[in-house]
Amino acid sequence: MKILAFDTSADIATCALCEDDRLIAETSLRTKTHSSVILPCAEALMRSSGLGFRDIEMYAASVGPGSFTGIRIGVATAKGLAFPESTPCVGVSSLEAMAWNLACIPCIAVPVIDARRGMVYTALFRNDGEGRVMRLCDDTQVPVAELGAMLSAYEGETVLFTGDAYDAVRKELGNEYGAQTPPRLRWQSAYGVARAAYEKWNKTSDRSVFTDVSLNPVYLKKSQAEREREERLNSEK
Repeated sequence: MKILAFDTSADIATCALCEDDRLIAETSLRTKTHSSVILPCAEALMRSSGLGFRDIEMYAASVGPGSFTGIRIGVATAKGLAFPESTPCVGVSSLEAMAWNLACIPCIAVPVIDARRGMVYTALFRNDGEGRVMRLCDDTQVPVAELGAMLSAYEGETVLFTGDAYDAVRKELGNEYGAQTPPRLRWQSAYGVARAAYEKWNKTSDRSVFTDVSLNPVYLKKSQAEREREERLNSEK
């Protein structure tokens, strides 16, 4: 199964072309304008691989949490490419996709995305080092100190952080949780999205649910605009 995957949940815009769980090609760019780079990156991958979009059998995208605008761009790109051929679309948690980046390392994988105001988006996963990733808790938004309390249950195990809040989390929690994550594995990767999506596809009996219509962002909090509007309305009461 040929998979084209996208992750635009943070400052890294990344797309990957895979055959099942095997990486064919990947492009990653640090950018503030995902909308201007993600589709050209995908087109370049297809050209260099000698494939066309009609050859794609599944589109995959990270659906959140993360940057509100970034997530919408990645999801919209996948939906738009899938629509003409009604190609299946699979959405995955951006945190789970990041945990798949560490699938080759036996550890407690802890993706951390900056949620502003001293908060992080996070979840905990147990990786066995042999390509199996087991979720230990739901995606959540917590203060960094609370994340430290969550990790106290895994004392003595190897804990690896990954994500754009990596430095901030390690600074606040100290080196209590051991080894540093290799730099290349600290950032979002569309290959992780593809692997998480392929796993989800194989575990789902009714695959008719994976449509461009059903692919939508998943947010753990309201956008800044929504929060400001509510604050304004409350102040007017």
